[in-house]
This record gives sequence, structure tokens and C-alpha cells, in this order.
Amino acid sequence: MSITIKTPEEIEKMRIAGRLAAEVLDYIEPFVTAGTTTETLDKLCHDYMVDVQGCIPAPLNYAPSGYNPYPKSICASINQQVCHGVPNDRALKLGDIVNLDITTIKDGYHGDTSRMFIVGEGSIQARRLCDITFECLWLGISVVKAGARLGDIGAIIQKHAEKNGYSVVREFCGHGIGQKFHEDPQVLHYGKAGTGIVLEAGMMFTIEPMINAGKAAIREMADGWTIATKDRSLSAQWEHTLLVTETGYEVMTLSAGCRPKPDWIA
Repeated sequence: MSITIKTPEEIEKMRIAGRLAAEVLDYIEPFVTAGTTTETLDKLCHDYMVDVQGCIPAPLNYAPSGYNPYPKSICASINQQVCHGVPNDRALKLGDIVNLDITTIKDGYHGDTSRMFIVGEGSIQARRLCDITFECLWLGISVVKAGARLGDIGAIIQKHAEKNGYSVVREFCGHGIGQKFHEDPQVLHYGKAGTGIVLEAGMMFTIEPMINAGKAAIREMADGWTIATKDRSLSAQWEHTLLVTETGYEVMTLSAGCRPKPDWIA
């Protein structure tokens, strides 16, 4: 495992990239309405990143080993879709929940974040899943500091999800980030506290729990990218990029429109 410790200069570039990614989500929120297609959302985000922010959309043509190039500029995962949903001509409907995942490249550095959106009011069950998943994200963030263990993050997320009757997706995880989209370490959203590598100041990674209302099992859809729950239950995900500091953490993907941290989480 090769984990890069970011320099002050790199950290400043990551702050900018992270803020810009979050601001794309601020921009797109008013357009997440019934009747709008995810393809339209993708084009709006693409044009905003390229023409307004001067960024590169990191997902576009991204091709890790074994995959065809990703064809769009954002990921849009609806209802039972867990992650990597490919935008298409399906129109959003009232009651849908959708995760929009944005990754920008600015001056060679990546900013990566995602949020859940509910189209209309949404059901009580859907709102609860989105809320508990958001709490899982922030509980994971709350234990980040130099000297903590990587397993502390997964353990607290898993405990909160399962206490509320949900399951944690195992096959996908958070990741280191910087000049590369995906770096070491892998940040699991389940596990045992007190295990794993020791966190050091200057490490940077995402926390992005994928929480299912039903069982944890997943399936890959026909497009080769979109991941969905095997039992067709709803799934939710929230994501921030974090910097480890000597005393705690800095969230790199904050913006004016971000949902605030739950008051009860230290």
C-alpha cells in the first residue's frame, strides 16, 4: 500500500477542487425535479464544470482495468441503484431518491463528493434511509484524526446502519484521492475498531457509505457500470473528501448548499 501524504500546496489545491465539486451539487439541486432526465442533469453539470468552473469532469471516459470508458460526466443512481448509475433518458418521478456523484479535476487535483436528493416529498421510508445514511457518513468522519485506525471509520458506520435495520454494501468503499482519482487507502464502511492502518496528518480520502434498506447483496446492470441492490430495495449514499489533521479532520468538499452535520454528532 502506497499512501501519499499531501503537502501544504497540494492540500490547498484539493480544497479548491473539493469546493468546486460541492458547488456543482449546489447548482444542480433546483433541476432535480419530476420530469427531468438524468441525462439532462448530466449535461447541465458537465457544462457548469467545463464552462463556468474551468474544471474537467473526472468520470468522463474514466476506464479502470476491466471496464469500458465511463460515458458521462456524473453518476446518477436512482432508488435501488447503489452507485455508478449512468445518466440516461429516464425521467425522474415524484418519490424517487437519487444520488448525484460529482468529481472535478482542477489544476490536476480531484474533488469528490455526492449527495442524496428526494424528488418531491418522498416516502417516510425513503427519507429515513437518506437520513440514516447521512448520519453514517458523519459518524465515520467524526472518528478521523491522526493516530486513529482506519477500521474505526467502518466500525462506527456499520454499527449505526445495522442498529437501524439497514445493511452496508461491502464491494465498494471510500478511497484515497489526490492527483489520481483513486489512491490508497481503501476505506471500508464496515469492520472492527482498532484495526487497520494508523491515520497520519496529511492523508486524504473519501468516506462514502452505501447503505441498503434490504440486504447488502448487489448486482451489476447491463450497462456494465450501474450497481443495484440484488433484492431491489432502496439504497442511499453520501460522500465527502476528508483531510486527516493532527487534531481531527478537515472536510474538503463543503459549500454553501451542503446539508449541515447532525447536531448530535461530536
